[in-house]
Amino acid sequence: MNKNHIKKLLIYFFLILGALIMIFPFYWMFSSSFKTAAEYNSFPPKWIPGNWLNFENFINAFARTSRVTMFGKTFEAPSFLWYFINSTVVTLACAALTGVVTILGAFGFSRLKFPGRTFVFSLLVAFMMVPFEMLIITNYQTVTKLHMVDTLPVLIVPFMTSIFYTIILKGFFDTIPDSLYYSARIDGASNWLYLWRVMVPIAKPSLVTIMMLNAIASWNSFLWPTLVINSDRNRTVPLGLFSFMSEAGSDPKLQLAASTVSILPMVILFLFARRYIVNGVARGGLKG
Repeated sequence: MNKNHIKKLLIYFFLILGALIMIFPFYWMFSSSFKTAAEYNSFPPKWIPGNWLNFENFINAFARTSRVTMFGKTFEAPSFLWYFINSTVVTLACAALTGVVTILGAFGFSRLKFPGRTFVFSLLVAFMMVPFEMLIITNYQTVTKLHMVDTLPVLIVPFMTSIFYTIILKGFFDTIPDSLYYSARIDGASNWLYLWRVMVPIAKPSLVTIMMLNAIASWNSFLWPTLVINSDRNRTVPLGLFSFMSEAGSDPKLQLAASTVSILPMVILFLFARRYIVNGVARGGLKG
C-alpha cells in the first residue's frame, strides 16, 4: 500500500468520523422519540428503542392544548399545531418579503449609477461585522414604540432585509453582461421591466438560495421570539418547545418527539433545495 492509498484512507476515515459525530445528535433525538420512560432513563443508555412503532410520545406531544383568543373568541386549540401554523406564516412571509427587498437592493447596487454607491455598499458590508446581539436592545425599543410586541409582524418586519443576501444576489447580477442591459434599454424597456423580465428569471438559482436560507433561519429563530413573544397564541415552534417545561421539571421524551417533527420541514426543504443552495452561493460569489 503506497502513500497515496494511506492518505486517501485517512481522509475517508476522518470524513466518516466527522459525519458520524454530526449525525449522532439527530439519531439520538429520533430514536429517543420512540423510547418509553424506562428505556430513556436506563443506564447504560439504550441506543435502540424496544419498539420503533411506539408513537405515544408524539401523540402526547400533540395532544396538549392551549386557550387561544382570536377575533374576540376564545377556544381550545392543539398547542403544537398552532405553533406550526405561526412558524409557517412567519417563514413564508419572511422568505417572500426578504426576496423582494433583496432583489431591489441588489439591482440598485449592481446596475444603477448613483453618487456614493460604492461608499454606501462598503458601509453596508462593514455593518455585517456587527453581531445581532448588539442590536437587540435598539430593535426591542423600536418595536415597543410601534406597539408590535407579542404579534406575528414583530417576527417578520425586522428581518425583511439582509446585507448578506444582497451581496450574494448583487454578485450574481454583476455576472450578467452589460450589453444585455443596454440592449433592453435601447428597445424601450424600463429598469423595472428589465429587472423582472430579464434579471430575475436569470438569477433564479441565487433567488432560490436566498429564500431557502432565509426560510431555514426564520423557522429556527429562537432568541428574538423569546424576547418579543409573550402569549401562547403567537409562539413559534422553537419557542413552543418550552411548553414542555414546568416548575416541576421537563419531559425530555416529549421534547425530543416534538423536536423531531419540528425539524422535518427544514430537512425536507434542504434535501430538495441543496443543489440550488450550493450553486447559488458559488455563482453569487463570482464576478466576471
